[in-house]
Amino acid sequence: MKIKFIFFFVLFACSVSLSQRVYKITAQVEGKETTLSFVLKNGIEYVSAKELGSLLGASKFYNSESSKIEIKFGEYSLKFTARNQFVVLTKKSDGTQSIFQLPLSTLLFNEDVFIPLMYCLDFFNLGYGKRLVYDSGIKNLKATDDEFSSEDFLTPKAAVTEKITPALQQPATLKSNSKYDISAISVEDKSNGTLVRLKANRKIPIPRHSISNATLYIFLTGVTVQPDLINVVKPAGLIKKIKKTTISSKNVQLEFELADGYSTTEAFQDVESDDILITINNKLFSEPVPIVQDAKSKWIFDAVVIDAGHGGKDPGAIGVTGVKEKEINLEVALKLGKLIEKNLPGIHVIYTRKTDEFIELYKRGKIANENGGKLFISIHCNSTEAKDISYRGFEVYLLRPGRTQKAIAIAEFENSVIKYEDNPQRYQTLTDENFILVSMAHSQYMRYSEKFSDILNQEWKHGVKIPVLGIKQAGFYVLVGASMPGVLIENGFLSNRKDEAYLASKAGQNEIAQTIFNSVKRYKQNYDNELKN
Repeated sequence: MKIKFIFFFVLFACSVSLSQRVYKITAQVEGKETTLSFVLKNGIEYVSAKELGSLLGASKFYNSESSKIEIKFGEYSLKFTARNQFVVLTKKSDGTQSIFQLPLSTLLFNEDVFIPLMYCLDFFNLGYGKRLVYDSGIKNLKATDDEFSSEDFLTPKAAVTEKITPALQQPATLKSNSKYDISAISVEDKSNGTLVRLKANRKIPIPRHSISNATLYIFLTGVTVQPDLINVVKPAGLIKKIKKTTISSKNVQLEFELADGYSTTEAFQDVESDDILITINNKLFSEPVPIVQDAKSKWIFDAVVIDAGHGGKDPGAIGVTGVKEKEINLEVALKLGKLIEKNLPGIHVIYTRKTDEFIELYKRGKIANENGGKLFISIHCNSTEAKDISYRGFEVYLLRPGRTQKAIAIAEFENSVIKYEDNPQRYQTLTDENFILVSMAHSQYMRYSEKFSDILNQEWKHGVKIPVLGIKQAGFYVLVGASMPGVLIENGFLSNRKDEAYLASKAGQNEIAQTIFNSVKRYKQNYDNELKN
């Protein structure tokens, strides 16, 4: 079957969210003409998974309750979930499953899942058995005569993510019993800590959890747990053993005895499944290490990295009156750098860019690390899809998996700049589980990142005329690369006229730069006192 697509834009009449239009692509398949719906978001083309599957001769099943679509080819099936970054690939011959992550979430329109085409081609290549080629520049998708097999799929050229062990293939310690809410527990030793997975058969609240007297306590309310789990869980990493499971009529308490070397713990809900993931982070050093003067000098606060987001061919967000985010970011960054250089002698300022140029995200972290940065500040402006609305405010973000849809959407917009890069696939190994492990690797810096964000949040309230929306968390690629405390600042919303006018004004930029500088100064004083003591 040979496919040739001829593109023309026709406004497709349907009601969609985010003020986006659905267009039609004209396609010719074996001499027959058909169409394929698509939308544009942040410069990325999202196509109808349902229609693309039909176009390639696959059968489909859509679950309206869970907003999941399964596309079934001869040897493989694909499962996409709306507003979700994960793809489940199933090989029918032996039932094995693999979970992959797209760099961007899918969309939901009119009982259909729309997928980012450039990142999904190889999944459909594998199912269809022929290589599909998409040229975004001229909006053209065609099927070649080249066969496509699993060997091609696993090569680095494949536009997919690194394969990870899916939830169904975790080292399960007990066969699932779906009559209980929690039917299995697995423990895995990771390079940066230990991961505990509670296999859930329904969506449950993230449990309260804490560490006391070398014991991790997990408190589950209104949740049933398979009673014999305690006997079969295999210890690993920082988990010595499950001490006991206390079950009452409404509450369950799990107790894990911990080995030496633990620090903090966090809990998340897995994006692809309903499972609960709990991390136990390693200490920076498992044993006390005497700090000699040379080693201590490496921790002296003597370098700040200022990252002006976007730049060059990447304008970032566009304001109500056409103000470009990249220009605001650069102005604030340069003003902040001058204040530090003038008023904090001994502090070296490192800029990821000082002109209107495009710097790839991974290079920004590389610049920070190679120059011995002690604090990474990434400067941005926010925006909503709809323009000229009342929503406005300042936010400061820490590096952790996003816990709200707004935070996830903001991270996706900031991460979407990878479309301008030569090799966007380098970022695609950040699966949900792997991203949690990245956060664990940053745990040694998190206390300092939190301290700086708290100081900045306080300073902003009386230094800037944009309201404070608080400290939040999300998964930003630019923060992943910087091995140091770091935050991403969203100075205000360019989609709001008041924020935009303030951000575009010299007075506003000066006040913002001064406020961030005041925060850096306070943070340095706090940091120096802690190091001294």
